[in-house]
Amino acid sequence: MNRVPGDAENAHSSSVESCPSLRDVHSINPTQLMARIDSYDGREKKGISDVRRTFCLFVTFDLLFITLLWIIELNVKGGIETTLEKEVLQYDYSSSYFDIFLLAVFRFKVLILAYAMCRLRHWWAIAFTTAVTSAFLLAKVIISQLFSQGAFGYVLPIISFILAWIETWFLDFKVLPQEAEEENRFLIAQDASERAAFLHPGVLSDGQFYSPPESVAGSDEDSEEKQDSEKPVV
Repeated sequence: MNRVPGDAENAHSSSVESCPSLRDVHSINPTQLMARIDSYDGREKKGISDVRRTFCLFVTFDLLFITLLWIIELNVKGGIETTLEKEVLQYDYSSSYFDIFLLAVFRFKVLILAYAMCRLRHWWAIAFTTAVTSAFLLAKVIISQLFSQGAFGYVLPIISFILAWIETWFLDFKVLPQEAEEENRFLIAQDASERAAFLHPGVLSDGQFYSPPESVAGSDEDSEEKQDSEKPVV
């Protein structure tokens, strides 16, 4: 016998708990929501988010930094022209750093094409570049004789490996989650603005209340009735 009142109390408590959400909807300021939606629209019109732009800058830094280290390595070995001819025209997998530079160019082209031009929202492109980079560098370190060529035999492969994985971490933990969160906020704000417009319809102004002008036919009939009333009765 006591279960029925208990169920009624639970139903009442659940209805009371749902009241704050209704209050929140009623307390929404439509102007603030529209301003927030306009800000999101402005970000969409820019074409690329700030965090994605930072990622593209870091990918560019990766290419430039590896290029700088490779040029320094060419100078250390006895001049750019002589060493460049030896490493490029007379390429040797076991002793040349030219392939590490090409690996940085490969990462740059794929990532900029995928995440700057195509604005991809998936991790498969950077997973591909990082997997290729890791496999190539591990094979080069094991097979080649880079460690016998001084400090650059350690520096270039290690830095290239680290930069590739930093790009992966930055995209997977910063770029994609933040863009997804901003998109969810935009959808929530848009939905809330629609609810606010439905719950708070605009008040009609004085200019919106008007009476239609009198028709010409009605005025003619009134004048005829007035003339008939003024005629003397015989």
